[in-house]
Amino acid sequence: MNFRMTLAAATLLALPVAANAQAIDGLYVGGGLGVNFMQSEHATATSPLGSFSKDLGTSAGPGLVVSLGYGFGNGLRAEIEGDYRYNSFSGTGYGGQEQKFGGMVNVLYDFVDMVPYVTPYVGVGVGYMDVQDRNLHATAGGTTITTNTNTKGSFAYQAIIGAAFPVPGVPGLAVTGEYRFLGLAGDRTYGGVANPGAIPVSVKMEDNYNHAVMFGVRYAFGAAPPPAPAPAPAPVPASPVSRSYLVFFDWDKAVLTDRARQIVAEAAQASTKVQTTQIEVNGYTDTSGTPKYNMGLSLRRANVVAAELVKDGVPKNVISIQGFGETHLLVPTGPGVREPQNRRVEIILK
Repeated sequence: MNFRMTLAAATLLALPVAANAQAIDGLYVGGGLGVNFMQSEHATATSPLGSFSKDLGTSAGPGLVVSLGYGFGNGLRAEIEGDYRYNSFSGTGYGGQEQKFGGMVNVLYDFVDMVPYVTPYVGVGVGYMDVQDRNLHATAGGTTITTNTNTKGSFAYQAIIGAAFPVPGVPGLAVTGEYRFLGLAGDRTYGGVANPGAIPVSVKMEDNYNHAVMFGVRYAFGAAPPPAPAPAPAPVPASPVSRSYLVFFDWDKAVLTDRARQIVAEAAQASTKVQTTQIEVNGYTDTSGTPKYNMGLSLRRANVVAAELVKDGVPKNVISIQGFGETHLLVPTGPGVREPQNRRVEIILK
C-alpha cells in the first residue's frame, strides 16, 4: 500500500518590535519541524534468476531535528543533533516507505553583524543515520519483489543555511528558518523474496539525497537582557582646573592612529602649562564583544595612551590608568553594536 504524506509549513507572524541580534555565548538548545524532499533512490534487486534495476520516486514527508550546542561568543557554534525524516515511495508498479533517524555533529557560524535584527548562519555536519525500509515492493514482468522490514546504517553528511530572528522581550529566544541538505554515504542492502516461488532476493539501495525546509525555535541560556536606556546625566559644574581629551580607536584595535598621537601630544603639552597634579587615562569599548573581552580591550587601550603620554614627557607617577569596558557608553546602544564614538580613551587633566 502506498501512503502519501504532506506537511504544511507554519507562517511566521511579523514581530511587533525588532530585537537586537547577538552572538551566542554558552549553552543553547533548539528544535525544528518541516518537510523533507528525497530525490529518486536507485534500487537494484538481485536473485538467482537475474537482476532488476529501477529509480524509485518519492513523496514529500516530515522532518524533525533537535539540538544541544555551545556558542563561543564570536559567532562560532558547535552542536550535537538528533534527526528524523520520513518519505514514501510513490510510482507505477512500486511502493513502500523509508524512515531515517540518527545523530549528527555540526559546526556553524553566525553572521551577527551582517543584517540588522536577524542573524544568518551556515553550517556543516557529519554523523550516522539508520535507514529503515518498510513494505518496499515492486512488480515487473509478473514477478513481485518484496523486502523484509529491517534497518541498515550509513554515515551521513549535511549542509545548513539558515537565519535566526530574536524574539523581543525574551533574551536568548529566537525563531529559526533553514534549508538542509542531507546525504548518505555508500549503499544499503536489504533481504527479501521474489514471488511467485518465494525466491530469495537482495535489494541494494543507492543515491540517498534529501532536501529539507524547517522552521523552529532556539534558546540560548544566560543571554543578557538589553540594557535599559541610560538616564540623562546630571549637570556637573565645570571645573576650571580640569581639562579632558578624547582619543578614538578602530574596531577591536588598541593601536594609535596618527590623529590619536596628535591628541595625546596636545594633552601632554597642556599638562605642562597648567598646574596638573593627576592625569586620569580611562579606556572604553563599544558593545560588539563579550563583557569580559571588552574589559581587557579597554585596559589595553588605556595603557597604550599612557605609554604615549610618558613618551611625550609626562611623568609616569602622575598617571592613573583604568579600563571600563563597555560601561559608560558615550552613545547609548544595545548589545553587539559597533559604535565608533564608544571606542575611546579619555585623558583628564586635574
